[in-house]
Amino acid sequence: MNTGSDEPGEVAVAPDGTGTGEVQSEPDRGLGSRAPEFIKSRRVLHVSWQVGVFVIGLAVVVAGIIMLPLPGPGWVVIFGGMAIWATEFVWAQLVLRWTKRKVTEAAQRALDPRVRRRNIILTSLGLAIVAVLVGVYLWKFGIVMPWKIKDQ
Repeated sequence: MNTGSDEPGEVAVAPDGTGTGEVQSEPDRGLGSRAPEFIKSRRVLHVSWQVGVFVIGLAVVVAGIIMLPLPGPGWVVIFGGMAIWATEFVWAQLVLRWTKRKVTEAAQRALDPRVRRRNIILTSLGLAIVAVLVGVYLWKFGIVMPWKIKDQ
């Protein structure tokens, strides 16, 4: 829970020329805590704030992990928890920036005509295989509804 400074009320801020090649989407907002100034000015209050943000973010991330095998928007909730952490922790802000960059790159690759054509062909082939397997199953066993099972 290091804010990048030993002085109360200061935040770690990345310089503009870090060499990352990123375009700043939030002007005038550097890395670091987004806590109100009166909280950042008191060390104990700021650490308590960070602990609270961490616990709330952890609860949201754990809920998202639980939702992965269960019904619910697991990944959305996990990224929501990361966004909560990113309000206070530089490492979470960097992870979110990396994730946004990778998702944007994947979306651009998916829009490539050659990739779209390949995906359509593979999907069609997969659907044809599934249709053949379902047809073979129905030909061999027929349709038996669970509520119309004959006594044997």
